[in-house]
Amino acid sequence: MIEKTIAMLGVPMDLGGGRRGVDMGPSAIRIAGLEGRVRDLGLKFEDRGNVPVDQPESLDPVDSDARFLDEIAGACVDLRDRVGELLATDRFPLVIGGDHSIACGTVAGLSRHHHERGEKIGLIWFDAHADMNTPETSPSGNIHGMPLASCLGRGPAALTELSGSAPIVSPENAVLVGVRSVDAEERRLVKEFGLEVFTMREIDMLGIHEVMKRAIEIATRGTAGFHLSFDLDGTDPSVAPGVGTPVPGGTTWRESHLVMEHSAASGAMLGLEMTEINPILDDGNQTAQAAVELILSALGKSVL
Repeated sequence: MIEKTIAMLGVPMDLGGGRRGVDMGPSAIRIAGLEGRVRDLGLKFEDRGNVPVDQPESLDPVDSDARFLDEIAGACVDLRDRVGELLATDRFPLVIGGDHSIACGTVAGLSRHHHERGEKIGLIWFDAHADMNTPETSPSGNIHGMPLASCLGRGPAALTELSGSAPIVSPENAVLVGVRSVDAEERRLVKEFGLEVFTMREIDMLGIHEVMKRAIEIATRGTAGFHLSFDLDGTDPSVAPGVGTPVPGGTTWRESHLVMEHSAASGAMLGLEMTEINPILDDGNQTAQAAVELILSALGKSVL
């Protein structure tokens, strides 16, 4: 069990993707009973409310190659600072999105906190997509397809420099898990960085136990620990139907829980975020309920 107080931050970000609805993700998680379920584990819990995020209807996307960049970067600065405050008071940051662009702020907050202590962090990125586009390569200009590239130092300066030092995370300590939808330019950049990637093929062949064992080893090699950035579309749509960009063939219910259980058992998880929960596309809040169950496993819940 994580001994620190669990501090939830909601980030109702709906600017980074092409389909509306993920701004309701934090509310859906609250409605699914996260606080009570965490407290039932014997853990302390604080709900720190939401980071303010502008609504797209009130904005005009200036740059079609990186839509709403200024607004997303501004929210990420706020998120970065709030994550830093949580870490400074020995809280465990649990960030709930919102689209995956929020990870730039979460990871920057963790990275800056540990960099100031002469440490670096690792990153496990669980996702159906590589999120390795840049404004120059993105076919849509949607920033939720760019955050991992930005965390690794490739992309708009407003995102890549959020932690005060670039890259926010060293590629040698970053791992992609669950990937099954990658475009040509992302594939090129992944190879350029030498990024370790465990696609669904590796999960099928090796098993999720071995994949997570290797992923955690990479993310903890010479680091203070790792952040787990968990996009719900990394799971199979049968597990989490309420996501904006579902891709068939993701991890099963048990495989998804093993991702969390291995992260908890490592004792090295520094922070956790859950992204891309879209209640509009969901069935009876099923995806938020699944997210709560997964969060509990990440916090140390076990059968016995």
